[in-house]
Amino acid sequence: MAYNYRDSLDYLYSLQFFGIKLGLENIRELLDRVGNPQEHLRIIHIAGTNGKGSTAAALASIFHTAGIPAGLYTSPHLHSFTERIRIDSQQIAEAEVVELIEMLRPHAEALRTTFFEFTTAMALLCFYRRGVQWAILETGLGGRLDATNVVIPELCLITPIALDHTAYLGTELAEVAAEKAGIFKSAVAVISGYQDADVKPILQQRAAQLNIPLLQFGHDYHWRSEIDSFTVTGAIFSLDKVKPALPGVHQQQNLALAAAAMSYLSSRGLEISLAEIREGLEKVCWPGRLEWLPERILLDGAHNPAGAKKLAAYLQQQNLDKLHLVVGCKADKQSSELLSELLPFVSHVYATHPPVDEVVPTEELVQQASELGVWAREFPDPIMAIQAALENRSVKETVLVAGSLFLVAAIREFLLQDVDSLAITS
Repeated sequence: MAYNYRDSLDYLYSLQFFGIKLGLENIRELLDRVGNPQEHLRIIHIAGTNGKGSTAAALASIFHTAGIPAGLYTSPHLHSFTERIRIDSQQIAEAEVVELIEMLRPHAEALRTTFFEFTTAMALLCFYRRGVQWAILETGLGGRLDATNVVIPELCLITPIALDHTAYLGTELAEVAAEKAGIFKSAVAVISGYQDADVKPILQQRAAQLNIPLLQFGHDYHWRSEIDSFTVTGAIFSLDKVKPALPGVHQQQNLALAAAAMSYLSSRGLEISLAEIREGLEKVCWPGRLEWLPERILLDGAHNPAGAKKLAAYLQQQNLDKLHLVVGCKADKQSSELLSELLPFVSHVYATHPPVDEVVPTEELVQQASELGVWAREFPDPIMAIQAALENRSVKETVLVAGSLFLVAAIREFLLQDVDSLAITS
């Protein structure tokens, strides 16, 4: 039976019924049944809490600039499932999604695979079929038991680690770090971005156990931020005054990690120049993360306390205050801590529900804001919330949308006419 795109996605999303299943047995068997495509790819594997997607997008942009087609697998998507799987910075076609699902579906049904296991297999199979040599994989949840951890990469990257998904990864930072370090492999080097003092020893211990190189920010490479540029240097490379399109100091950290990664691969034989690394870093864009839309509307997918801290730092740097905040959070997020970081910059709160099944009740968000003397109201859906914010604010005041990438996506679709194709390079 031939399926159309909508039918195929309906089947794929029905796999969410199986929930989150941590472990590698299913994905190994699924990939084995389709010829183990991952064994034919040179892979960069990325784990961490925040910044994985931006770092992955930067790597893809550098490969694209250098004329080296690479696969990119990230999650979640903003508007279209096809954003999750890209070749040379381009989303795969809907027809290819249908074809891949039909190929994998009989095996997946026999194995009762989860949504993420299935999509991971789709991405790896797609990259192999397209003949790309390189693939960039972002973990979904954790690292050690994440479906992407079935691969043997050329290089592992660790973005900043913070508390998130505590029900699965642990309630202590050291526990979360140990799960993320589960992507480390024998004979595979690791490059780490900035890390909390409680995280560094965990990564160092795991690297020592495997006797593998661990290159660390602040020791093996350095990054310095300026007003609209940054400089990143390592033992064998230096890039001065890189001017990225992505705003935010934390994004400069992510791009510096990508630069360190590409420099390392260059030292191992990848034909890529410093000029191409610079150009790739300066061209990358990552929609929905510190994204400015016309008429002073700022979208950011900050959804946990660590992400909110970075957003707050950006607001302070830009001298932004008296914001009209449209906010909504998934039920598994630390919404009170997130809101606490943002409220000092906010004059009005429009609490709403992101389009997901389980959400933080809007009355909780309103109560927290009201207790601090901030005007707050509940709205039953994101569109009503953003409309109210736009009507209430003055022309010089900024509207901020944060708390959930799903919320950002819903409002972005309402505000923009064309979201069918998302470029990750400008």
